[in-house]
Formats: sequence, C-alpha cells, structure tokens
Amino acid sequence: MKFFPTLIFIAGFICGTVVGPTSANEPSDIRQARDDMVREQIENRGVKDPRVLAAMREVPRHLFVPQNLRSKAFTDRPLPIGDGQTISQPYIVALMTEVLSLTASSRVLEIGTGSGYQAAVLAAVAGDVYTIEIKAKLYEQAARTLRTLQLDTVKTRLGDGYYGWTDQAPFDAIMITAAVDHIPPPLLRQLKDGGRLVLPLGNPFSYQNLVLVTKHAEDYTVKQITGVLFVPLTGYALDRKR
Repeated sequence: MKFFPTLIFIAGFICGTVVGPTSANEPSDIRQARDDMVREQIENRGVKDPRVLAAMREVPRHLFVPQNLRSKAFTDRPLPIGDGQTISQPYIVALMTEVLSLTASSRVLEIGTGSGYQAAVLAAVAGDVYTIEIKAKLYEQAARTLRTLQLDTVKTRLGDGYYGWTDQAPFDAIMITAAVDHIPPPLLRQLKDGGRLVLPLGNPFSYQNLVLVTKHAEDYTVKQITGVLFVPLTGYALDRKR
C-alpha cells in the first residue's frame, strides 16, 4: 500500500486547509466522508478486496474534482470534470480496480486518465501505472494533480489510448475508462498472457456492459460484470469509423 504525503490544499466546501489523507491535520469531516463513502457505497455493494478498500479510503477524491463540485466528491454518482468527461462514481472505480486482481508488482495501463483519480487508486494497489489521456486540458490538469501528490509510480502521456503504450508493453492489466463498441486489438496485443482487461463494452452512446477480458495466448475469454454508462472513448481510429 502506498500512502500520500502531507500536502496543503484549499478546499472549496470548507473553511481552512485540507491536507493529505494520512495526515493527522486533515479535517475530520473529510476523513469521515471518505470512510462513509467506502462503507455505504462500496463495501455494502460487495467489493471485498482489502487493498482496494484501503486505497479508496486513502486517496483524496475531492482533490480530483473541480473546485465548485468538491462538496459532492463523496456522493455515489459521476461528476463532470470538463471537456465533456466525467469522474466515475466511487463504486465503479473500486469495482473496476478489484476485478483486475492486482498485486503490488502489477504493471497497469489505463486508457483515459480523465481527472487522474482512477490512476491514483491503481497506484495505491499496484506497481507501475501508465495512463494515457487524449484531451490536452485534462491531461495537463491530471498530470499536475498526480505530481503534486508525488505519485511517482504513475506515468502520464498525452495521446490516443486506442493504440496503447507500445514501448512499455506488455502489461499485467489494462483498464479502459470510456465506452467502446469492440475490444481494441492493439490493447489485446499489449496484454500479457493471463493478463486482464476491464472495459465498458457496447454502444458508446447508450448503456454498456462492464466486462472482464482475460487473455489466453492468442485467444481470450469475456466475462460480463454489470451494466454501466460511460462517455465514449475518443480517438482517431474510433472517430474515423463514426
């Protein structure tokens, strides 16, 4: 488990300072809100991995949402983060992390950095995390937040995640945090034998199924997990098809 350093931030929904979650100086209402979020929204819905639960309690979710929405940071809902994108609801973040069955040495690729929150959660339970964001403003903001939190095991890149991160492959696990209507072949090729890929699969403009893909040599199996609603994955290859 990786812990976050003591840092000082100004939160939009309380008076005073907010510091890293492991600091004794963190306001008790922030800590309590995160604990309540994990107990009510995540544990009560079946997430059991103790390392995932610990990560959800420690990662300062409120620092990954826009200032004017920080009072809603711990609610069980996605929130807009700009450029038509959202930060996923806490339960989905925890669920997607859990199904990858990560270890402390896992190398993980995330497609769609967004706010950087999911990457921070992955970094708390895995080894090296590589995350790609195609939207420049979101990339810059997420990279800045992750640097501020000194999450050195997270490597960020601006680019089209559909094609993955070839020079860092293969990966133990891959997570796609936006909807796609097929399993991207470049990402399957970058997954280790026995590796896992979790993604919202289906109509990018309607409801999708969250699925877990497990690679077996040149083949793979697909397991359906639950219905979800994600924003579409964007990129050259996908936009060209539409």
